Amino acid sequence: MNRESANERLVRYGVKPSVQRIAIMDYLLANRTHPTADEVYSALCPSIPTLSKTTVYNTMKLFVENGAALMLTIDDKTARFDGDTSLHAHFICKQCGKVHDLPFTGRKRAGSFQLDGHLVEEVHHYYKGVCSQCQEGACPSS
Repeated sequence: MNRESANERLVRYGVKPSVQRIAIMDYLLANRTHPTADEVYSALCPSIPTLSKTTVYNTMKLFVENGAALMLTIDDKTARFDGDTSLHAHFICKQCGKVHDLPFTGRKRAGSFQLDGHLVEEVHHYYKGVCSQCQEGACPSS
């Protein structure tokens, strides 16, 4: 399966491509680990020495505002980011801290909708528990 290029993704979501933005989006699309902004910075800094943490944070915010990435607030400590903007849920393991994609099993709605008189613009589906690898004692992070 051909994956959309970082440049194509940025253009599709109305984000002006730059070398740093393309590198950050490429990292999100290539690494399905739901990284934090600090993790993205640490991974890209060796190859882009002029990259700053502020640039990464501001770029991630821009991506989220334009719909090119998702921001996950699945744990209490950090915001994580996901380049997969398709409708899906997330699971975080309470032991190893890894975040996994899960199929979305709820009622699908496109765009915003009214619920009890409120305008709902975002819906997040998070599950928490112990991942299969940790249950088997085979998780390298635990």
